[in-house]
Amino acid sequence: MEMKPLGRHVLAEIYDCDFEILNNIELVERIMVNAALEAGAEVREYVFHKFSPQGISGVVVISESHLAIHTWPELGYAAVDVFTCGDKVDPWQACNYLTKHFNAKRVVAKEQKRGIFTEALQQAARAV
Repeated sequence: MEMKPLGRHVLAEIYDCDFEILNNIELVERIMVNAALEAGAEVREYVFHKFSPQGISGVVVISESHLAIHTWPELGYAAVDVFTCGDKVDPWQACNYLTKHFNAKRVVAKEQKRGIFTEALQQAARAV
């Protein structure tokens, strides 16, 4: 019985990043959108918000799911999640791109498979 996940969700803790990058909304937005494109995703929409005195939160909606970020520039830290569905987009490519472009010195990441169904459950769902 084959079990195939609907998607892959990478949760990344990105440390020792450049303050100036993590606190620049235009730059974070561009890096996030480019990370999605580098991974082969199709970007649909994106929205980012800059907090005072520092920090940015944002999401890039892709046809294959999403990329999200929350930054703490004063700590050099970014919490990132990259969720992709299907086989076309590799979430690790996006995470590696972000790590490089945030000038991070350390990253801790893990992958969670999402929506794991057996073939029998998939057939039952299609019958409904």
